[in-house]
Amino acid sequence: MTDRADPPDGRGDADDPPVHPTPVDLAPAGPVPTDSTPVDPAAADPVPVDPGPSAGRAPGNGRRVIRAGRDLPAAIAVGVVLGAVILVPLFTLYPIWVAVVSAAVAVGTYEVVRALHVAGMSVPLVPLAAGAIAMPVAAYTAGTNGLVLALAGTTLAALAVRAVRDPAGGGRPGSGRQARLRDAAACAFTSAYVGFPAGFATLLTSAPDGHWRTIAFLGTVVASDIGGYTAGVLSGGRHKLAPSVSPGKSWEGFAGSVVGCVVVASVLMAWPLGAEIWQGALLGVAVACTATVGDLGESLLKRDIGIKDMGNLLPGHGGLMDRLDSLLCTAPVAWLLITAFLG
Repeated sequence: MTDRADPPDGRGDADDPPVHPTPVDLAPAGPVPTDSTPVDPAAADPVPVDPGPSAGRAPGNGRRVIRAGRDLPAAIAVGVVLGAVILVPLFTLYPIWVAVVSAAVAVGTYEVVRALHVAGMSVPLVPLAAGAIAMPVAAYTAGTNGLVLALAGTTLAALAVRAVRDPAGGGRPGSGRQARLRDAAACAFTSAYVGFPAGFATLLTSAPDGHWRTIAFLGTVVASDIGGYTAGVLSGGRHKLAPSVSPGKSWEGFAGSVVGCVVVASVLMAWPLGAEIWQGALLGVAVACTATVGDLGESLLKRDIGIKDMGNLLPGHGGLMDRLDSLLCTAPVAWLLITAFLG
């Protein structure tokens, strides 16, 4: 894994130190080796260091130096490619959009399972990845009932594979019963964390104007990221939002996220969807909150496990889950509000 430095805003982890100075060999799916031990969460606690000029302090000449903290050219290039991958199917064939969502959450599930293996948990990849692919498809074809049934089937299949593959839960810290309970919770968490919320992104396309509803959802989440990034960098991010979880996130960045979300959601809901301005503003505030919670939740998960990023698939971004975290947390809320406002 590579260490990714994010900006001092409401979204990134600029001050998070590298937990692993060398690349971590994340175990593949399957029984956890007997010599695999979970990373001590204390190892992920930041070591007090002088953040230097990049944190907004003035250097010797008295001028503030603002540094973005991420590979912007790579991040922008990846963002443009991802935007094309999303927009083209949305305005052509919805089944292709569903396939894109399913493929994304399958990769995200793979990254989460690898991370859980680092923590010493025995979590089967195949049923969880298959379920992550099936849940958006079930939501698109059978609505909320199909999504819930797919979630239940995925969880039960993962638990069954885990019970057959490693019934005693041996070779890991704790008693066999503790290991089994921990693994069962990890299976349920993974299926509900990745594939299930992704189903709401495909549910948005069930309406005739589903492509614009989806654009309103995605565009507002992107506005949260850009608004938080801009406000955090320009302000220096002095007032930390959750320093024990993600020292790079700030209240200034969160304020920028709220402003960006309200503006973009108000425009996209009023045109072309024909909603009221206040409805777009409410959606914007809700998305700013859920996107931040999703980002902080993944930061907490990575800190507890003892890793910096979920992967290095996307240059300038980290792993795919490092981009999906806010989207997945926001999708159910966005679907609920947009459906309530527009029917």
